[in-house]
Amino acid sequence: MHNQPVQARITTGVVEGFIRDGVRRWRSIPYARPPIGPLRFRAPQPAEPWSGVRHCHGFANCAPQERFYTAMGPGRFQPTSEDCLTLNVVAPEDAGAGPLPVMVFIHGGGYIMGSSATPIYDGAALARRGCVYVSVNYRLGALGCLDLSSLSTSEITLDSNLYLRDLVLALRWVQENIATFGGDPDNVTIFGESAGAHAVATLLAVPAAEGLFARAIAESPAAGLVRNTDIAAAFAERFATLLGVRPSDGAQALLRVTPAELLAAQNRLIADGNRDMLGAFPIGPVCGDEVLPVDPVEAMREGAAHRVPLIVGSNADEGRLFTRVLRMLPVDEPTVEAVLAGVEADVRDRIIAAYPDYPKRAACIQLGGDFAFNAAVWQIAEAHGAHAPTYVYRYDYAPRMLRWSGMGATHATELFAVFDVYRTGGLGRLLTAGADRRTALHVSKQVQRRWGAFSRAGVPDDNWPAYTADQRAVMVFDRRTRLEYDPAPERRKAWQGFSLAR
Repeated sequence: MHNQPVQARITTGVVEGFIRDGVRRWRSIPYARPPIGPLRFRAPQPAEPWSGVRHCHGFANCAPQERFYTAMGPGRFQPTSEDCLTLNVVAPEDAGAGPLPVMVFIHGGGYIMGSSATPIYDGAALARRGCVYVSVNYRLGALGCLDLSSLSTSEITLDSNLYLRDLVLALRWVQENIATFGGDPDNVTIFGESAGAHAVATLLAVPAAEGLFARAIAESPAAGLVRNTDIAAAFAERFATLLGVRPSDGAQALLRVTPAELLAAQNRLIADGNRDMLGAFPIGPVCGDEVLPVDPVEAMREGAAHRVPLIVGSNADEGRLFTRVLRMLPVDEPTVEAVLAGVEADVRDRIIAAYPDYPKRAACIQLGGDFAFNAAVWQIAEAHGAHAPTYVYRYDYAPRMLRWSGMGATHATELFAVFDVYRTGGLGRLLTAGADRRTALHVSKQVQRRWGAFSRAGVPDDNWPAYTADQRAVMVFDRRTRLEYDPAPERRKAWQGFSLAR
């Protein structure tokens, strides 16, 4: 297939991409200097200018992670490197009159895996509907999402919340450069899924992100990923020990070891943390520094977060994915009891009472999905909705293939609708073989139309009221898209104020 070259001049030089299928694409544009050598564990620095034309036709590196997670197709894997701070731009071939809204996607993956190059995140379908689409890489795992700053010494500084600093710098890049691609820097929507949705919600409470985006969409934000500085310091000490050094020698060791050694220690830290339940998952943001002064939900509750319009929601069967792969959630009686063992007896009883069929398997799976995702949706909706327009959804749609497999509308399946995979992707066509194609395309159109309207004007639909404490309107996406009001009140109330931190 012939790709027509296309060039754009940005603040650091000329980038060449290509035109194909009605969109212009640029891949792996650097927005920061490579965070290698002395810049490892330091705040990102803006990319340095280059001379000549930089070819941005193909995807470069993703952040270091297990190779299994970097699959780009059968037998194809994306290379990993610490030199990974890049972003991709997709814009309509014909931008039309006036600047377009900008949609910046932050990928998920538990803060330990993922890449903006993953085929499902292509973004061309969104661009064709009238936006400039940007997808971003950020540092993952021990190199970006594990706070090791407490190991700093007088000679070696280790910065905190590196991945949040990365994302803020990427959003600054968008402000400075997106007009070149036909986008409106005053009309930026950030959106993400799972850990990416958690990053979106967290950015609402990052002071340095103020003014860098006008609205936000959080699809299945994860719970339990924020820790305070004391818990972060305890994890950092454990991490140094896992590297085989004393905490006092940790900073020096961190600059010396290979990404593979960091990854091995990270995996053991996560396994130990899951066993010991030390307050929270060890990977993710830390609150109490200049980047994130306050826990994001607390900042929302106090009205201190950025008061931008927000869409937040989850899927009907969140927990089912984690019964087959990524077995990191409590989805059976032993793991549920282990998670609840450290909470007050009345809190445990309140939560269990919200699932009348407990400890049957389906009740455990629903409880696990609520623990990991829905609790965050409910807390964010209540907190942010008191100060800014907030719209809540639940994604219920699952083609028969997913229902028959026992997965249903599980975690991440709304991405098939958001990115138009049912229309454009081989996986989507496989999942809707037979009679489901029409309904899948209908649901996709429903979701995309509302995401698009929201990105343009901050309101997803005239018929989708904002979430309020007296009504709690929830848009349910399914074969028949409909509004429901406070659809699971007992479960919602059961998780109010819940936290593993101690």
